Amino acid sequence: MTGRNALVTSATTRTIRRVVALLVIAALAATCGATIPDRNLPEWSSPGLVGGGGWPFASEPLDPLDAYGATYLPDSSVVLLRDGRARFIPFGAEDPVTVLREDPRVDVALRTDRSWLRAGKVPGTLPVHRNMAARALLDLRLLTRPSGASIASWYGAWRFVWPRDSAFAIAALAATGHAPEARRILRFLARVQDQDGMWAARYETDGSAVTDGRRFQLDSLGWVLWAGWFLTVHDPGTRNIPELWPMVRRAADRLSATLGADGLPPPSSDYWERSPQAEEDPRRPTLGVVGAVLAGLRGATAIARTRGATEETHRWRMAADRLSAAISRQFAPYGYPRSPIKGGAMDAAVTFLAPPFAAYDPAVDTAVHTAAAKLRLPGGGVLPGERWAGNREVAWTPETAMFALTAAASGQRAEAADWLDWLAGHRTTLGVLPEKVDQYGRPAAVAPLGWTASLVVLALEALDGRLPIP
Repeated sequence: MTGRNALVTSATTRTIRRVVALLVIAALAATCGATIPDRNLPEWSSPGLVGGGGWPFASEPLDPLDAYGATYLPDSSVVLLRDGRARFIPFGAEDPVTVLREDPRVDVALRTDRSWLRAGKVPGTLPVHRNMAARALLDLRLLTRPSGASIASWYGAWRFVWPRDSAFAIAALAATGHAPEARRILRFLARVQDQDGMWAARYETDGSAVTDGRRFQLDSLGWVLWAGWFLTVHDPGTRNIPELWPMVRRAADRLSATLGADGLPPPSSDYWERSPQAEEDPRRPTLGVVGAVLAGLRGATAIARTRGATEETHRWRMAADRLSAAISRQFAPYGYPRSPIKGGAMDAAVTFLAPPFAAYDPAVDTAVHTAAAKLRLPGGGVLPGERWAGNREVAWTPETAMFALTAAASGQRAEAADWLDWLAGHRTTLGVLPEKVDQYGRPAAVAPLGWTASLVVLALEALDGRLPIP
């Protein structure tokens, strides 16, 4: 078979797979995607949140039993139950009500939700992708308090603010024209930042740090700096927010000061949230840390340059160049594994060195595809990394969405669509993106997960246009 024929055959096969996947998704949508709920599901299981028209902090999970045969009314957080009644939270209230569909309060809630979506944009050219994006944006809104506290999800250990997750919520809302919400999240993060530039691993919605012994997570500084820059690109007025520059200066100076003689920051917990001592090389940071720090330093440099802050621009650019050179010396020779050692395990964090976080690099692109192949599960989706200590049959949606985002931002549209089709086909019965998908293809853990929602929105936005690269 010639190379050209092989490419044609591969493209044809991929197209067939996509068509089949979309037909399956459409069939599921036509039947509400529902199966009879398992009454033995963990108590935190829910296929989605019921929300209130115009009150982002008023939300409550829908019981899986009530969700059987139910669906969201289009472009809203109002749930139409199988008996034809509507469940939602009326404007000004905190608790959901179940009323006849004809109740005028239902239309008020619908108009409010749809007006909010129309104030920005909903990415996605295919109906199934646009539907997924609309739901993800509405879920981000329901997870964000008026104070700007954007929680990871609604249940237990997820009902906290992670600066990392919040940074991606800022980016998703900014990219889709919802700058007021993005600004509120940025201001919240600026308020809770320590004077030394650090953030705690997570926060209560009132801004108090959670003191549960979790180690500091240096990647959060990088992600917040990147998100702050991303927001200023999409909403130049953000540059005038008084909290922005002090926050950026503290975080960027802290990151610059952490770089050692080898150009790398110290070992730190990253998005895996585990001790550096558990890594293959406990003496050096993981790719999940260095990729985020590099994106953050570049973002901070761009903000400083726009402000005309010559000294900071030079200082942070030099730090970014040192870190970039260190990554090239210590990670690149081994194919960009999680830890910089020969034969090191691959990690989804390799996407942090690719678009939209860094300019396209063929060697990094090869590493991204190598990692995707090694982490992909038989049923689709990926593990976070090769040495993942958790259930190795359960796929994680944030990491799957990372590969979708990188493919989309790199111009690999068919590959990005494949990842996004899988995510669309493994939502809850209400169409909400969960944190995990089990070996039987069923959504697992909390839904919605804000980080996945943000990444999916960004990936679809990247398919619609170009995302900026610091």
